[in-house]
Amino acid sequence: MQATTNAPAQRASLNLALIGNCNVSALIDERGRIVWCCMPRFDSTPVFDALMHSAQGVDAEGAFSIELEDFERAEQCYDPGTAIVRTRLWDTQGQGIELVDFAPRFITRDRPYRPAQLVRRIHPISGHPRVRFRLCPRGDWGRAQPSITRGSHHLRYVLPEITLRLTTNVPLTYLVDGTWVALHRPVSLLLGPDETLGEGIEETARSFEEQTALYWRHWTHRLALPLEWQDAVIRAAITLKLCQYEETGAIVAAMTTSIPEAPNSGRNWDYRYCWLRDAFFVVRALNSLSEVGTMESYLNWLYNVVRGAKGGHVQPLYGIGLEAELPESVLPHVSGYRGMGPVRIGNQAQEHFQHDVYGSVVLGAAQAFHDHRLFRRGDASDFAALESMGEQAWRLHDQPDAGIWELRTRARVHTSSALMCWAACDRLAHVADSLALPERSRCWRERARIIHAKIVERAWSEKRQAFVESFDGTDLDASVLLMGEVGFLRPKDPRFISTVHALEQALCDGPYMRRYEARDDFGFPETAFNVCSFWRIDALARIGRHAQAREAFEAMLARRNPLGLLSEDLSPATGELWGNFPQTYSMVGIIHGAVRLSAPWEQVV
Repeated sequence: MQATTNAPAQRASLNLALIGNCNVSALIDERGRIVWCCMPRFDSTPVFDALMHSAQGVDAEGAFSIELEDFERAEQCYDPGTAIVRTRLWDTQGQGIELVDFAPRFITRDRPYRPAQLVRRIHPISGHPRVRFRLCPRGDWGRAQPSITRGSHHLRYVLPEITLRLTTNVPLTYLVDGTWVALHRPVSLLLGPDETLGEGIEETARSFEEQTALYWRHWTHRLALPLEWQDAVIRAAITLKLCQYEETGAIVAAMTTSIPEAPNSGRNWDYRYCWLRDAFFVVRALNSLSEVGTMESYLNWLYNVVRGAKGGHVQPLYGIGLEAELPESVLPHVSGYRGMGPVRIGNQAQEHFQHDVYGSVVLGAAQAFHDHRLFRRGDASDFAALESMGEQAWRLHDQPDAGIWELRTRARVHTSSALMCWAACDRLAHVADSLALPERSRCWRERARIIHAKIVERAWSEKRQAFVESFDGTDLDASVLLMGEVGFLRPKDPRFISTVHALEQALCDGPYMRRYEARDDFGFPETAFNVCSFWRIDALARIGRHAQAREAFEAMLARRNPLGLLSEDLSPATGELWGNFPQTYSMVGIIHGAVRLSAPWEQVV
């Protein structure tokens, strides 16, 4: 058990645990309160939104709490190799309770069972503790209180967007009235669709927990782990899996909206959508652990995007149900995380032209043409669809765009965008080889050669002795480190080594790296961007600075929250996590870093 001491007046933080089942998810704070949960989808209006109304700390409204009278301290951890969270609460007399939280997920009748349901099991572990159950869902982002109807063993919460049913063996009167009562025996609460349970309450909850634990342990059992940092990798892998909305295959960038990138910065965005760029890196990370099921499911979603693209144009992001329209708006009545609004829903980046997306599409799909394990390998029809993405990459590789960082008021020919256009052409050549299409291979190889030469000529700065942010520019940008990951340059190329050094001098605060040095729409970045720190670690390993890479990697692992999770950003000065949570990009970095830096298994077996 990982211990944390919690004073009652403590402000909101990102010491949160994620539970989910690839259909719904929830965030649980260190005192066992569910403070964020969107139902029935990741991008739905939240039914628990206390995290976004936390100017004065987390309140009961918009949360699902099991409170312990005279609370003194809490301990929290995941069951190893699962998405099941245990929280122990202790009072001043040493009496305690244990909460077990999860979303059911297992195989039944040869198909996944993953209802839009949360299960909470509570039992006393010492003495006769007194508890209070407080279930306060809300609709319309806090503006709508539910109407409540009562059955024999359930309560129905009728909200504008959804009707929830809580089935429980807690006396309903105590639950509705919020009465303090002594806990003498285990109780369970199942919150989800307005449907009747097929079996008894305690029997169902116990069976769901056992089957869910077994499912996740079988899932992690099949991972090809590095020798070192195995627990960190397992937690990152499970977290990435939980970010896939399995019904469609889409992978969200994070589970939250509007947690600011830095205190009071206004850099608050809605990340509950599928960015093709982020999803590619998720697939790549899980593939490195031999977990290809996520990729197969994602490709079903991705090819719907590609085949539905009008004129070949692909947006940087889509909704998890393939929604193209994601209009951005601000909720003025919501105070925001720790009172640091604005709170946004939707994302204006849907309107952007970000040319790296074509490389993300091709790289995300390329393995399917080479991997003989897959149930459905890439075929000629898929290659034709990807060639339309390659044509866009070829046409746009030297044209201005909003870039990987989604700048809203400035367009340039971004080096990272041109780099990914090169990668699209390069990988298409390899796919053509696998399909025995020599003419198409020659075409894409020649186009890749031309783009490569152009990047080398126009993105290299003699003044900075580095590849820079944009063609003919001088500003430095961490995204050029992807040259190593996508194979654009040999790791020991003097220009790559020089670029790594220049970026460290300009963008690093110790092991933590910022995205870029130039002003953007909101000024200069204040926090380190976690994936950039991991890109630097990868680059250090590639150029032979292994000791420094390991030191920096350990420093990043130390910045995870007590449950092993990372958000998008962190403050180099305080180590505090900022930005949306948990961030897939950051969790990808944990896997890539461990796989690259670990000692080989042959060393011990």
